[in-house]
Amino acid sequence: MFQMSKLYHNFHHTKNSVFSFVFLLPLFLLLLLACNGFSVFYINLSVPAKTSPEPANLLPEIIPGDKPVKKLSSSSVMYAVKEENPSLNLKTHLSLLQKPNISMVSKPKKQPHRFSPQTLKALQLRTTKRTKGFTFSAKLRAFFQNSNCKLRFFMTWISSLHSLSHRELLVIESVFKSNPKACLVIVSTSLDSPKGNAVLKPFLNMGFNLITVSPDFDSIFKHTYAETWFNRLKTGNINPGEVSLGQNLSNLLRLVLLYKYGGVYIDTDVIVLKSFNNLSNVIGAQSMNIETKTWSRLNNAVLVFDKHHPLLYKFIQEFALTFDGNKWGHNGPYLVSRVVGRVTNRPGFNFTVLPPPAFYPVDWSRIRSLFRGPNNGIQSDWLRRKLEKIRRQSYAVHLWNRQSKDVRVEEGSIVHHIISDCCIFCNISTRSL
Repeated sequence: MFQMSKLYHNFHHTKNSVFSFVFLLPLFLLLLLACNGFSVFYINLSVPAKTSPEPANLLPEIIPGDKPVKKLSSSSVMYAVKEENPSLNLKTHLSLLQKPNISMVSKPKKQPHRFSPQTLKALQLRTTKRTKGFTFSAKLRAFFQNSNCKLRFFMTWISSLHSLSHRELLVIESVFKSNPKACLVIVSTSLDSPKGNAVLKPFLNMGFNLITVSPDFDSIFKHTYAETWFNRLKTGNINPGEVSLGQNLSNLLRLVLLYKYGGVYIDTDVIVLKSFNNLSNVIGAQSMNIETKTWSRLNNAVLVFDKHHPLLYKFIQEFALTFDGNKWGHNGPYLVSRVVGRVTNRPGFNFTVLPPPAFYPVDWSRIRSLFRGPNNGIQSDWLRRKLEKIRRQSYAVHLWNRQSKDVRVEEGSIVHHIISDCCIFCNISTRSL
C-alpha cells in the first residue's frame, strides 16, 4: 500500500513537471527568438554608422562580365553606373550610398541654349528701331536717293559710345579724305543717338554724306540664309558660344549689307589711303604662300562687292550652316577662306583676290613696327622705304586693333605719316590717336 502511494505521488510530480515544461517552452522560444533578432538588427545598423566609405571605393576595379571601371570622384559615381551598365553585384555595392539625385540617374532632357547676361545684352541690338516712321531699309533707301553718292561704304559699331576712340574717328576721316563723294553708313545703336550724332556732327557740318542707323536684324536678314540662323539663335536652338556674339553678328551683318545694297565694307581699324572707285568685287589676302605664290589666308576686314553677288550668297550660306561660336575667326576670316577655296575657278563667280599689300601690308604679328619712330639711320631708311611701298601699293592699312590699340604713335613712325596723309581734322587726329 505504501509503495503504491509513493508511486502515485512520483507519477503526479512528473506529470506536473511535464505540463510545466510544455507550458513554458513556447515562452522560452519566443524569448530566445527576440534576443536573436535584436542582436542581428543591432549589428546591421552599426556597420554604416561606424564607417563612412568613400563612394569611389565602393566601385570594384573589375566587374565580372563587364568593362573595367576606373575609380571616380563621388560626384561621378552615378554617371559611371549608368554608362557602364553594371551587373546586379554593383547595384548591391551602391545600395549603401545615400539616395541618389534623380536628375543624375535619368538622362537629362535636351534643353535650348540659354544666353548669358552678356549675350542677352548684345542680342538686344536686334530690337527694331524706327526713326520718324522710317524702318531700317526705308531710311537707307531715302539716304541713298538724296545723297547721290558715287560709292557706298559700310561700317558696323556694335559697342558702346564710350568705347569709340579717336582711332575710329580717324578711319571715318580717311574714308572721306580719299573718297569725298562717297556715302558712309554706320550701323550702330550707340551712334544712332543724340550723343552719337553730336560726336559725328563735324563730318555733317563739312557736307559729307554720313548716316548712323540702328540695326534691325529681323529686317536686314530677311529673305536670306541669315534669317533662318537668327531665328534659331533667338529661340535658343543655336549655342552662341564663348566668342563675342557682337563680333559674330558683325561678321554676318557686313555680308548681308553688301549682298542687299552693294558697296564697300571696312572694319573700324582700317585706314583708307586711296579712292576705291576702281575696285569691284575684290577680297584681300592676309598672307601668301611664298613657294606657290598663292594666298594662304583671306580676311573679311575689307570687302568690295556688287549687290547680290553670288560669292556673298555663299558666304552667308556658309555662316548659317557651319556657325561655331566657340572658335575665333571661324565665322569671319576662316569662313571667307573656306568658301573662296571651294569656288575658285568655278563658273559664275567673278571676283579678284588682291595680294596682301592691298589692305594688309603688315601682318598682325608685326603691326607694332608701324607705330615706332626711327632710332638711327638704318631704321630711318627702312621706315622711308616701307612708307613709300605702302603709299604705292596699298588701298588701305589694317591697324589690327587687337594687337595695337594700346600702342603709342611715335613721332616719325609710319602710322604718324599715314595720319598726316589721311586726316581731315588733322590737329585733333595727330594729337589724339
